[in-house]
Amino acid sequence: MKKLKYICVSLTCMFLFSCSSDFLEKNPQAQLTPDQLTTQDGVEGLLIGAYGLLNGNVNGTYGNYGAAPSQWLFGEVTSDNAHKGSNNGDQPNMNLLEQHAPTSTNDNLLNLWERCYEGIKRCNNTLKILAALQGGAGKFSDARAKEIQAEARILRGHYYFFLVRVFKNVPYISETTTAPLVPNNADIYPNIVADFQFGVDNLTAAKPLGQIGRVDKIAAQAYLGKVFLYQKKYAEALTQFNAVIAARPDIVTLPYTDNFDITKENGPEAVFSVQHAVGTDGTGGDNGNVGDILNFPYGNGLPITCCGFYQPTIDLVNAYRVDAAGLPLSTAAYRTNPYKSDFGLSAAQKASYTIDRSLAVDPRLDYTVGRRGVPFRDWGNMAGDTWIRDPSNGGPFVAYKNTIESSQISSGTGPGNTNVTGLNVNIIRLADVYLMAAECQIESGDLGGALVRINKVRQRAANLAPKSVGGSAAAAYNVGQYPAFASADAAREAVRRERRLELAMEGHRFYDLVRWGIAKQVLESYFAFEGGFFNYLQGITFEPRDEYFPLPQDQIDRSQGVLVQNDGYK
Repeated sequence: MKKLKYICVSLTCMFLFSCSSDFLEKNPQAQLTPDQLTTQDGVEGLLIGAYGLLNGNVNGTYGNYGAAPSQWLFGEVTSDNAHKGSNNGDQPNMNLLEQHAPTSTNDNLLNLWERCYEGIKRCNNTLKILAALQGGAGKFSDARAKEIQAEARILRGHYYFFLVRVFKNVPYISETTTAPLVPNNADIYPNIVADFQFGVDNLTAAKPLGQIGRVDKIAAQAYLGKVFLYQKKYAEALTQFNAVIAARPDIVTLPYTDNFDITKENGPEAVFSVQHAVGTDGTGGDNGNVGDILNFPYGNGLPITCCGFYQPTIDLVNAYRVDAAGLPLSTAAYRTNPYKSDFGLSAAQKASYTIDRSLAVDPRLDYTVGRRGVPFRDWGNMAGDTWIRDPSNGGPFVAYKNTIESSQISSGTGPGNTNVTGLNVNIIRLADVYLMAAECQIESGDLGGALVRINKVRQRAANLAPKSVGGSAAAAYNVGQYPAFASADAAREAVRRERRLELAMEGHRFYDLVRWGIAKQVLESYFAFEGGFFNYLQGITFEPRDEYFPLPQDQIDRSQGVLVQNDGYK
């Protein structure tokens, strides 16, 4: 299902607060009224509009970074996986997020808030107009009406989940809310659960209207399980995850690379995906992956050359190193004499640099990270500094998963914007579900069941084709199977490492660290290590407030004091 442009009437205020009564009594000029939209076509159009915000964009192609569905900024740059990249002076508010020193006026926070609440507004409008239509003539069949309700509520649950992970304390607005000002002092997780549960109860595994981009019961089950997991309701979460796993092929049979191939989108591993469209929809790229527009290598002559952001950390790259059995090295071990590519070498040393083929790593490294001397899709071998805007600021590596093949650029990028691609973003994919299920099994005492699922993800990784240079493997690739776990703690360590290796640069890492309760210890250790290479990370401490981010000051001001700022922020 391609994204379509619809005119959507606003039944709530743009920023949720402070509408005057005289405004509400007037029909807005050059906009459709609720009466005009109370038709089947009107409701279907409103629902498409609710889907439309999944890519974090209202219009245009720039400035949507905080609301990117990949969550590269809040989920990865704030963690130990990624640097902001580019140079120090570019997008300085992102520097503050990476260093966990944001203020309430950070534009990326406002971007996420506004886009998610715009999506919520569109969901609520859909539900409200649907209810009005069903009460009169020309209504939908009961079956389609339930489907529409379920679709809108799943989308609403998604937007609220994105908000609550970043801000924690947010106001809950539904289609029945009448109060002009809503406080942010209530736990909204029960509301999110209710929305996803409605989707589970009222959808089937078949896509509504047969359109591939719509949400279905499988997506609702996976998302409901994820929300239960965040609440540490492991038994309830596992029930949902087991249902998703049973409905899909064995993960071992599904190619890892299909998840990042524009020609293989919406395959059996895709559970909840944001659909991106470019070139043929007449929007000039607005419906493409605009949130990742900055996140490509930077250099002359490259297929896509903008803008040098989103660079994998030295710590992440070394996390892929393995021992003789193909199992991940401990953090202490991989930080001893770390691999740094050509980082820190003199000009003469860089000129004579060759890859270390003896480097023992998980092959997922070279399908997650671009490193010097190793083939990067069909672009050629990654050339090092000439692909990087400022290596002294972002390091020697570039992001891989969000890029596309050079041969796909003519059909897979926006007109005049080759860095706006049509590559979908997976919010939840099957490997993620396997590993979340394994977490639940560990916490329920089923270490054997968790072992099976973790090892299946690793077995699939072992099937990856080795990257080759000059007819020989670019590294000593190896992925081994875990033996039986000696304890629950050992199993937890294994699944947490596996989530990092499998899902790196896909927007999960920071949120995982917070929900595991280990963000402080992991990030302070990381800052001490990575700060040895980048002085802007030196001396950073992670405070309790840093598990969440400040509410946008603009929204607090508009709320007339109803919204309360998160503890620790001004």
